[in-house]
Amino acid sequence: MSCSGLATGIGGLVVLLLRRPSQRLLDALLGFTSGIMLAALAFSLLVPAIDAGSLRQVLLGFALGGAFIAAADRFLPHVHARFAERGRPSTVGMATQRRAVLILAAMTIHNLPEGMAVGTAFAAGGPELGLPLAVAIGVQNIPEGFAVAAPLLAAGLSPARSVLVALGSGAVEPVAAFAAYAMLDVAAGILPVALAFAGAAMLYVTVDELIPESQARGNERIASLALLVGFALMMTLDNALG
Repeated sequence: MSCSGLATGIGGLVVLLLRRPSQRLLDALLGFTSGIMLAALAFSLLVPAIDAGSLRQVLLGFALGGAFIAAADRFLPHVHARFAERGRPSTVGMATQRRAVLILAAMTIHNLPEGMAVGTAFAAGGPELGLPLAVAIGVQNIPEGFAVAAPLLAAGLSPARSVLVALGSGAVEPVAAFAAYAMLDVAAGILPVALAFAGAAMLYVTVDELIPESQARGNERIASLALLVGFALMMTLDNALG
């Protein structure tokens, strides 16, 4: 159950190859991250939430997740880099750091219900049901680990630290898995709400932060194409792994 969460670190390792990325490449990476997150929230979170529970549960979780991440956005001080005036001191560092914190929060929240799903599967059906799900989620976590590490790199963290933080974001998954395994009835009841909660958090961050920022410096086309590539990658993984 622990390996699926650790797979986020594998995806983060890719940033070790990006020592001094250009702004064009950073914008492409943000677009790629946007595509990964959009596909993950749709196919790995919201669709399973609807399958596992009622529409009322999904809407409740979605509303709570949106409210939570909007509150975090409200109380994290920032000025969007794309609105900085010429001749004024740059706030790019503060804006990118804040964006990285929001993305890290959204991806960590996203890993909690995934861990719950793995633990619930093991408790309900044993290794025959739980192991395939753990492998599928682990493979999907590889590009998601990159989605955590790339914005951290853009925010000024070293590649090595970006990888470690990406690995840490996945560390909550085995904890959630073992908790769900121990409390099957409770976990099964709140899983749809938790999945929708995470989906809303990811959607907010993607639309409010990643997409606008990836297209703020004249690299709209490459960022949009990278978004499509990231979305297609996650959609393919989800379809291939069930």
